[in-house]
Amino acid sequence: MKKVINNPENVVKEMIEGFIFANSDKFRKLENVNGIINKEGKDKVAIVTGGGSGHEPLFLGFVGEGLADGAAIGNVFAAPSPNTVQEVSKAVDTGKGVLFIYGNYSGDVLNFDMAAEFLEMEDIETRTVTVADDVASAPYDRKKDRRGIAGDVFVLKVAGAAAEKGLSLDEVTKVAQKASDQSFSMGVALSPGTIPDSGDPTFTLADDEIELGMGIHGEPGMERSKLVPADELTEKLMDKLLAESHIEKGDEVSVLINGLGSTTLLELFIVNRKVAQILNEKGINVYDMDANSYCTTQEMGGFSISLLKLDDELKELYDAPANSPYYHK
Repeated sequence: MKKVINNPENVVKEMIEGFIFANSDKFRKLENVNGIINKEGKDKVAIVTGGGSGHEPLFLGFVGEGLADGAAIGNVFAAPSPNTVQEVSKAVDTGKGVLFIYGNYSGDVLNFDMAAEFLEMEDIETRTVTVADDVASAPYDRKKDRRGIAGDVFVLKVAGAAAEKGLSLDEVTKVAQKASDQSFSMGVALSPGTIPDSGDPTFTLADDEIELGMGIHGEPGMERSKLVPADELTEKLMDKLLAESHIEKGDEVSVLINGLGSTTLLELFIVNRKVAQILNEKGINVYDMDANSYCTTQEMGGFSISLLKLDDELKELYDAPANSPYYHK
């Protein structure tokens, strides 16, 4: 796959430099680490997110008002180092503690936990909420083992709003965990993305094949099958999502149709249309719908459907203002 890059070893560094040039009025890069922070900090609980590059606009594109205060950026599809997480956290901490929010992957868990230990030695209090929304990666009774995919968007939105309200570290953590617990996603892959430094695809599929439940790094899904029309495919995903989430008639949800990189808005809107019809038929109230590409895998073809089951507390925080280069509310 052709890529518009220079030296493959420099793609992350040059990507961050380009992001800062485009947004230099609001953000700055930390010295010596691949970390992005808001230029203007606020006296509140700090939200730090992060993960591997290659999923843009996650994670650096979700630093901003009412969202994250900083992002620790790893190499392509690799966790940020503990030192990067530590330096980002120190830069945004105002003495009220730091909440880590990131997808539930072993490398990220290991490195963020190690950073938390280092920060504790410097008297900086931290908490962690891992996003584990991918219903295809583990059954309901093992939800904590699930991977994090586009549900990151919901959890960052809720946590950022809670921090802006001036809630304490424990209070922000509690409501962010609720948002994670109430987030459910499932995706389908149509074609692979590629790793920039090697050009290798993350997986292989025949031209007429799809894989239900494949992870954003090419982790195995639940089932390979032939490509079917959009409505039939959407129905299969929604059947699994609703069964796993226990969302039922009378519940209220926010919906995110997330493109994985090369899937067009035309296609995402067709999926969104069918999701709206299914939810309406089942008596599930749609509070909000969003179709966009927030959590990508380079040029991977496919999409995911995410549902956030709302209550009054989550609804208020979901509605609060937010502004970043790639997400607005």
